Amino acid sequence: MKKYILIAVGVAILIPVVFLGYLIYSFEYETKKLINYQPRLTTEVYDRNGNKIANLFSDEHRYYVSFDNIPPRLVEALLAIEDTTFFEHHGVNPDAILRAIIKDVTAGKLKEGASTITQQLVKNTLLTREKNFTRKFKEVLYSIRIEQELTKEQILERYFNEIYLGHGYYGIKTAADGYFHKPLKELTLKEIAMLVGLPKAPNFYSPTKNYELCLGRANRIVARMKDLGWIDQGTYDRATQERPKVYNDTLSKNSGPYIIDEVMRQLGDAFPDIRSGGYKVYTTIDMRLQEAGYKALQSGRDEILKRAQEAGDLDENIQTQLNGALVSLDPETGEILAMVGGYDYASSPFNRVTQAKRQPGSAFKPFVYQVALDSGMSPSSMVPDIARTYTYAGDDGEEKTWTPKNFKNEYKGMVTIRDALTHSRNLATINMVSDMGFQKVVEGLRRYGITENLPPDLSIALGTISISPIDLAKYYTMFAAKGVLSDPILIRNVITPKGETLRYENKHRQVNTPQQIYLMTSILQDVVRHGTGTAARVNGMDIAGKTGTTNKNVDAWFVGYSPSVETVVWMGHDNNTPMRRSETGGRAAAPVFKYFYDDLLRIYPNTKRYFDLPAGVYREPTNDGNTTEEYTDTSKAPDVTETPAPATNERLVF
Repeated sequence: MKKYILIAVGVAILIPVVFLGYLIYSFEYETKKLINYQPRLTTEVYDRNGNKIANLFSDEHRYYVSFDNIPPRLVEALLAIEDTTFFEHHGVNPDAILRAIIKDVTAGKLKEGASTITQQLVKNTLLTREKNFTRKFKEVLYSIRIEQELTKEQILERYFNEIYLGHGYYGIKTAADGYFHKPLKELTLKEIAMLVGLPKAPNFYSPTKNYELCLGRANRIVARMKDLGWIDQGTYDRATQERPKVYNDTLSKNSGPYIIDEVMRQLGDAFPDIRSGGYKVYTTIDMRLQEAGYKALQSGRDEILKRAQEAGDLDENIQTQLNGALVSLDPETGEILAMVGGYDYASSPFNRVTQAKRQPGSAFKPFVYQVALDSGMSPSSMVPDIARTYTYAGDDGEEKTWTPKNFKNEYKGMVTIRDALTHSRNLATINMVSDMGFQKVVEGLRRYGITENLPPDLSIALGTISISPIDLAKYYTMFAAKGVLSDPILIRNVITPKGETLRYENKHRQVNTPQQIYLMTSILQDVVRHGTGTAARVNGMDIAGKTGTTNKNVDAWFVGYSPSVETVVWMGHDNNTPMRRSETGGRAAAPVFKYFYDDLLRIYPNTKRYFDLPAGVYREPTNDGNTTEEYTDTSKAPDVTETPAPATNERLVF
């Protein structure tokens, strides 16, 4: 019997000890969450001019503000309505608690609130919202502990950053930006009162839902401040009469979804907490040009649909599958200025700028001709624009033939390189590659950094590689930046919550000389002046560029550049079905380019407009004596007249 009594006594002693130990552990563990406060913070993404593109967050949209940046009037308004004796008590207000206990006992349940700001912070951060005596007891204990560990200013800083203020806004800085589009220091007294009145019932007093109720509560807060002697009559009158403008924004404010997706893709591995770490991401994007790019792409799509409707060809496939992409960059830095991955992100988040792999068609020809120029040929060198039949071994080992054609089935005989590229003559290009030697062309392309997906045959002359618009833009920087190849870059820097700046850099390398590149720029200007790209002409600005149209009009391109901006435009069907026969690069894509550059000049009228002639490029009369041509020490003027064309339908083996 004595044994059982001892066991019972031991258990009776052990249970409260264990319970007490649990309380102490829980007490320390929970309060450390507030002492070592690390809230989930929103990452903000900006364009190159400091304009907000989007907010990135997961569960809670919150901007952090330190106590030093909280206006004193904001603190006064909060204390006036929530806890006038905040700087006098030690976490709890005994007088208020006594009044609340009397009312609670009388009612037989928790009814009267007596929470200080510290208690509210504890309740919102560490405890549940249920009303019972156990939770209230914890709230008091935790509040006293917090007051022992933190200063009053630290408690207020945590309160102002933690509190929920409706509309998905966590923290006072977030709410000020969301409701009023203002930093804290610019808030009026009325706006301050509207904000500090929200924690009591954020949805009920929401200024976007119940504006008049919100104003009424704000006026009561202003009146309380007057009664306390914290403001004078004039300040009171002005505040109570004010009716601030309130904005009802979406939380993300995502004005560039294709950009944000790419930012997330590039930063996701390095910053796994990108949606909760409170970073500031500064991109190279110019949102004014981004909007111009979107409007240009939408205009191009509308025109294609209009032509199809007028021709009686508008069907469901065209309406649902027609899309496009536009990417524009500063070729000297590689900084992306605009990136429109499609005409409507909501219907398709697939980014055609970075993810779509398409054949560039004739838009690839300038690289092939650049190899010819760098091999000693000049813009006036003659190439045969004639039909040839090429024989090759098929996959099964049997002999096969290939007889390529020009777009309009025209054959001009011997033409200059300038004419061949200006009018995008397929046969002249293929014959030139054949005569130069396929391997020599491939080696030249590799010098320019083009190494992937090169086809192992003469079709390379017609741009049969698979390439994304962003990669094509990268390779075109060689032309637009006078021989310097630059990797496109989207992110300039990332600032951490601690203020550390992480800068991003891209690669640049000289792959050609300004003199040789100028020869190509000169030819590509002719493409726009009187070749296949006339629809891309921009009044008052030099434009060099090239159209591209693939077999059966599956893809339509225009890739071009001014003296300071380069842009790639692609139009086509997402399911790779052909567009209408008339929708070529010159008709479907070039007008989009022009639309964009017209807007660019309107937005930035001081943009450089004319190409410079580099030293080392000289002009000589052509063979006909009526015009001049440009030459360099590499691409010299011819000494003799070119040889005549070989016979039509010559049969060559490769």
